[in-house]
Amino acid sequence: LMEKLSKLIVVLSFFVSISLFAEDKADVLPAQILFTNVNVFNGTENKLHEAMNVLVETNLIKRITADKPEINELASVIDGAGRTLMPGLIEGHGHLQMNGTSLADIENNRSIEELAIRSAAKAKAALMSGFTTWRDMGGMGAGLRKSIDAGIVEGPRIYPSGAFIGPTGSHADFRNFTTPNETVYGANSSGSRTGMTFTADSVDMIKVGARQNFMQGATQIKIMSSGGVASAFDPWQLDAYSEEEIRAAVEIADAYGSYVASHAYSKKSILRCLNNGVKTIEHGFMFDGEIAILMRKKKAYITTNMHAFSPYLGQIEAISSSPASSRKAETAQAAFKDFIKNVNKHQPKLAFNADCVGYGDSCIKQTDHEIFLSAKFFGNFFALKSLTSVGGELVALSGDVLNPYPEGKLGVVEEGAYADMLLVDGNPLEDITVIGGNEKWFDAEQRDGIETIKVIMKDGVIYKNTL
Repeated sequence: LMEKLSKLIVVLSFFVSISLFAEDKADVLPAQILFTNVNVFNGTENKLHEAMNVLVETNLIKRITADKPEINELASVIDGAGRTLMPGLIEGHGHLQMNGTSLADIENNRSIEELAIRSAAKAKAALMSGFTTWRDMGGMGAGLRKSIDAGIVEGPRIYPSGAFIGPTGSHADFRNFTTPNETVYGANSSGSRTGMTFTADSVDMIKVGARQNFMQGATQIKIMSSGGVASAFDPWQLDAYSEEEIRAAVEIADAYGSYVASHAYSKKSILRCLNNGVKTIEHGFMFDGEIAILMRKKKAYITTNMHAFSPYLGQIEAISSSPASSRKAETAQAAFKDFIKNVNKHQPKLAFNADCVGYGDSCIKQTDHEIFLSAKFFGNFFALKSLTSVGGELVALSGDVLNPYPEGKLGVVEEGAYADMLLVDGNPLEDITVIGGNEKWFDAEQRDGIETIKVIMKDGVIYKNTL
């Protein structure tokens, strides 16, 4: 019996030693994933690099080569079988926490707990649609980003703007008509109490709002320097902020090494913003040759929601529920008729902008339609750049200090960039539907993910693999 026990102990010791040896190797060897036989769209060139191998090490792209690179013995290998490997998509202008049916619905019917839970679900849906980075253009601080980065919930990398900053009666004013002005009477709107909006009617208050946003984890500042369509009190033609007020926001952003983004529709407002230090124009529907020249001089960017030019626009509940917003939408579409022609002529640095104020399936449908329209109006390559490399340049404007993801580039497949990638059936340069583009909007079928996106990787971690 003792002899048998002795032999058993020897055998068990052997397997324990092997197990410990394997664990030691896992501790020493970096995590590697190798994509073989893939056609690479790198985010910057209008072509596919065929029959390539892409090695991911930890969370960065280590090698891109036609020859099979050396890998360690614990590496995982994914045979791409001629599929397209491309950068993860970047939402250049989204609103994860603005997820009611309209601004009035958010203000009056949704508590912060409900909005927060919905934003987490919306973030996961975005990731499962291929969006690995999200520039949130107002309505939320850094809480969701921290939760995603900590692995508590799944979602894209988030660059939050914090509360919208705008004057009384602007596109950032969510109050009801009878609600007193919060500057005089305190924070009387739900949007203000929950940190979604900040009413600033002076240079000093704009600085307070910007500093408050940065304190709460914003990576850039969003101001409302013109009116909008879905909001209650402001004509879209409104030039809401003066030069002095715009410079106040820019002064604070410069102090943090970051930048200011501005909601701006009219040409007057766009030029005023660019001349006073704003780096990104949000919407910018009256873009023309004069603005294009100034943008190049200032190294500025623009994000524009193409669904503003869709015949479906009036069916958005945030617009259709308000006769005033419906009228504003009609006049806006008529005034912005030259936008597409001017973008095709002048080719500005334009990033993707779905701008959905809604929840769940409605935003999935709107984003899919937005992708389709971008490709229809400007061609697949321009649309793909806006969804990838241009978006990567845009989020990097947050600067060396505030950028929460400073280790590598985003929006490109190149050595040293973050390993945020999609493996796709088909060639998106020829067929935009393979990344979700859909000619239909409200009448589109409800979907759960995108079948042709086979692998979704963010930060070197695979979140979807149906191969």
